[in-house]
Amino acid sequence: MPFTADQPPPSQIGTTKTAKKSIRLIGDIYKERLRTGQPVVSIEFFPPKTPSGDTRLFDHTLPALQRLAPDFYSVTYGAGGSTRDKTLEVVDRIQQEHQTTTMAHLTCISSSLAQIKHYLFEARQRGIRNILALRGDPPQDSSISADTSKSFEYAFQLVSFIKQLGGFSIGTAGFPESHVACDQGKHVDWQRLKVKIEAGADFVLTQLFFNNDDYFIFRDYLVNTLGVEVPITPGLLPIQSTKQIKRFTALCGATLPASLLTKLEKLGDDTTAVSEFGIEFASRQSEALIAGGAPGLHIYSLNKSDAASQILKNLSLRA
Repeated sequence: MPFTADQPPPSQIGTTKTAKKSIRLIGDIYKERLRTGQPVVSIEFFPPKTPSGDTRLFDHTLPALQRLAPDFYSVTYGAGGSTRDKTLEVVDRIQQEHQTTTMAHLTCISSSLAQIKHYLFEARQRGIRNILALRGDPPQDSSISADTSKSFEYAFQLVSFIKQLGGFSIGTAGFPESHVACDQGKHVDWQRLKVKIEAGADFVLTQLFFNNDDYFIFRDYLVNTLGVEVPITPGLLPIQSTKQIKRFTALCGATLPASLLTKLEKLGDDTTAVSEFGIEFASRQSEALIAGGAPGLHIYSLNKSDAASQILKNLSLRA
C-alpha cells in the first residue's frame, strides 16, 4: 500500500541531514553480535509526560547509560497513539544527541491507516530506521479516536505493511507466558507470533517474566517446533517496588513465582532493600539466560539508569 499522493514514495524518502551514520538497522546489529558471540543489550524508555521528566531522562538517565554503550534504545507508544508525536520526538532527540540507534514503537489498534502512514513517513524524515510493530491497547482516554474502518486489527498486518514500505528493521513482541488476551492456550499465541515473523519481523522482544523456564520453553517451541530463526530476546524488568511489580504483572499476565513473592513480602515497604534485591535477582536471571543461549537482554528501565547500569556491570557485559 503506497503513501498518499502528497507524500514521496518510500524510495525517495531519505534521512534528514542531521541523521547520523551510526544509526543502524537493528536486524544488522543482531547479525553482527551473533558473529562475534556477544549479546545485544537494549534498554527501553517511555516518553516523559512533563518537562521535569524530559530533564531527568536526557540530563541524567541517558548520560549514565551511554557510558555502558548499549546497542540500542527503544521508546514506547501510548495506548491508541496517545504519545504518537512525543515518541518520535524522544527517539529523534536520542539519536541526534547521542548517535545511538533508537527504535520507535508503533501500535495499530485505534489508529487509522492514514495515521500509521503519517507516523512512518515522519519517522523516515527524522532518520528513524527501526520500528517495533505492535497491536497495542485501546486508549483509556475516550477523546482519542480514529477511523478504524481503514486500518489493521492485528500486529501481523502492521508488520506486513511496514515490510512492504521497505527501509525499516521491524521488531515485534513475544509472550513467554502467552498474551493476557489469548484464551486459546500459549501454543496458539506462539503460533500467532510465527505469523508476525513470517510477515517480516526481524527480531522478537519478549514481555517481562521471572521464571527463566518460561522463556526457554517458549524459545525452544518457536525454534525447534515452528522453525523460527530470528533472535528472540528476553525482556527484563528489575523489581523496584513490590506494589508496582504486582500491578505490572497483573496487567500483563506475567507470573510472580511463589518463592519470589515470599521474598518480596518479607522485605515489605523497605524500598531500598526491594530495589537491591530486584537488581540482584535480575542479574542472576540475566546471567542464566545468556548462559542458556539468549541472544541478548532487553531491559525495561522505567526511565531510570541505576538498575540497568548495575545489572550490566554485574554481568561485565559492558565496560
